[in-house]
Amino acid sequence: MQIIQTIRDKGAAVVIAVIALSLIGFLLMDAKSGTKGAGGGFFGSLSNSVGKVNGEPVEKALFDEKFTQADANAEQQAQQYGRKPEAGQIRQQVWDNIVGLKIFSAEAEKLGLGFTSKELNSLFFSNDQGNPFLQAGAGFTDPATGRLDAGKVSQKISEMKKAKGKEGDSYNQMTEQIKDGSIYAKYSALLNASAYYPSWMQEKEKADNKKFANISYVGVPYNVIGDSTIKVSDDEIESYVQKHKNQFKQEAGRMISYVSFSQLPSTEDSAKTKEIVNNLKETFATETNTKAFIARNTSSIEFDSNYLPKSRINSVAIDTIIKQPVGTVYGPYVDGVNYVLAKVLGTKTLPDSSRARHILIPTADPQTGQPIMEDSIAKKKADSIFTAIKGGADFAVMAKQFGTDGTKDKGGDLGFFGFSAPMVEEFNQAIFGKPVGTKEVIRTRFGYHVIEITGEKGSMPAYKIAFMAKEIFSSDATIGNANNNATKLSGQKSGKDFDDYLAKNGLQKVSWPAIVKENDYQVGQLQDARGLVKWVFEAKKGDVSEPFNINDQFVVVTVDKVQEEGTQDAKTARSMVEGVIRNKKKAEAIIKTLGANPTLESAATAYKQQVLTAGADSSITFNSQIIPNLGQEPKVIGASFNAANQTKVSAPIEGNTGVFVIKVNSIGEKPADTPEAEAQRKIQQTTNLRNQAAAGWLEGLKNQATIKDNRSKYY
Repeated sequence: MQIIQTIRDKGAAVVIAVIALSLIGFLLMDAKSGTKGAGGGFFGSLSNSVGKVNGEPVEKALFDEKFTQADANAEQQAQQYGRKPEAGQIRQQVWDNIVGLKIFSAEAEKLGLGFTSKELNSLFFSNDQGNPFLQAGAGFTDPATGRLDAGKVSQKISEMKKAKGKEGDSYNQMTEQIKDGSIYAKYSALLNASAYYPSWMQEKEKADNKKFANISYVGVPYNVIGDSTIKVSDDEIESYVQKHKNQFKQEAGRMISYVSFSQLPSTEDSAKTKEIVNNLKETFATETNTKAFIARNTSSIEFDSNYLPKSRINSVAIDTIIKQPVGTVYGPYVDGVNYVLAKVLGTKTLPDSSRARHILIPTADPQTGQPIMEDSIAKKKADSIFTAIKGGADFAVMAKQFGTDGTKDKGGDLGFFGFSAPMVEEFNQAIFGKPVGTKEVIRTRFGYHVIEITGEKGSMPAYKIAFMAKEIFSSDATIGNANNNATKLSGQKSGKDFDDYLAKNGLQKVSWPAIVKENDYQVGQLQDARGLVKWVFEAKKGDVSEPFNINDQFVVVTVDKVQEEGTQDAKTARSMVEGVIRNKKKAEAIIKTLGANPTLESAATAYKQQVLTAGADSSITFNSQIIPNLGQEPKVIGASFNAANQTKVSAPIEGNTGVFVIKVNSIGEKPADTPEAEAQRKIQQTTNLRNQAAAGWLEGLKNQATIKDNRSKYY
């Protein structure tokens, strides 16, 4: 089993490195195995589905299986690295991954991209660095040449194919990963090869970059006309939307407002908790069995018998606490959601940094948290190595033979590291404060370590501090009061009654600005709001909900608008369109005042503007994105290279920020680029084209696909 994991971790790395997609990951291990049914495709055809991709169902059983896997992975990650995502977030990731995999697999099949057994064997028996067996170590190489031993590889492949249980599954998953990685690499190569920079484009851009314009201009900003003087009707907005439908597509959803009633502890609740903690202070100070006292009084912070440097003690009052004499109790003080008493139990000096070496016998993959070796087997192996070392075996030799991390070739040496270094807590506690030469076996989340302390230097103070803490809870009265107020609001029968009640009682609502979609799992700061969202889609416009208990608050919601899939109406589109239409009307008014053939002087006089110049520093080229002091005005840039505007003043130009009148003073040419600079520009443009081809391809395929999402029926 261990060699399988080594092959999976190291061997697949080169091939799998190209899989830079969120849709790969855990799904690609086995999403295709055992799921092809009579309906064709990867996932078969069952009526009990959570959606469809191009008519092909996504089975609920498969979705639930993938969710269970992802949830377990998230739980393991949370134990190591912190907060676990909400269930709704995990479901969304699973859905996105399944949809992405289906779309990509169909596209690959359409293009005839595959991975044959011949290709797999070619990889397994090659001396290429991508070969997992070559990367797995000396077990598959000829000691004399360092090259792959084909006989050993054949024997191992045969053993893995015949293996049952986890080892057999691991081999299948490994080969499936390699296959998927290869197919994606081929697809990426096609995208990369599609980027073509033709010679005519090179010549045109070369010519455009050489020319630069110098202009005189008058700019009349749109703000010379007040917004309040320009009215934009719903009919005008509707007309604009109909002409630009693709820009105003909308998904089905709901617009909502809600009011929150906090269940957080009141001032009275806080005072009561403080009194309880303060009553423990005198006894805490005289108690000789501190650990038992903390357990007996159910402290929300567990007793820690270790001496820790200041930087590793998590307390807002640590600077004050460490100044107290041993035996002193400080507090009560507020730290997060607790009232806390702190008792200094002792101080000592620890090395500023220590040096150690170790031999890791892993029980879990440090990246994924997936099991590698049974705990009892790993411990037995670590104990055997430890016994051998105690009996005189060379630590460095044993590390090279049995080590599994990057230190094995250095005799297990970790070098010097401080207490604050990114080491797990169990490791630090085993190393710091013990004499040089100490050897032992310790357990961390990564597995079992045979360790030896080989050096130390410097010194720093460390403290042993006990914390007696009580969480500040909301009383039944506080929660009941919030629930009562929320229930009164929920009794309103319509959106109008809802708003009238708020005005009468001085309450503020949150009108959520974004569309709530049917499968959303949160609304703004309301993190676990799946129940609320489901209600919203069962309700009608103006309905008022019962209170939802979310994030320490009762939430009452009302439906402001039911939005159907299609094109936005005038009210929805107004915020995006009104300014555009208003500026267009302003432009028409300004142009009418300027006339069809203004001079620079007449334009400046009409609106009390100045005649200015731009481009004297060669900053205006045909490929410029902005004009200094003007911003993004592509129409002005285009007009600057119109030869007709060299002999006369241009007609008024309707720009992004105002109306412009320009006169081209000159069009010059920069010196030709050196051959080296020209070659570099060609490389850069080709790279840009390739990046454009590679970016957003999955989203592009999704936009062309027909995706039906029915998850809301089940979750």
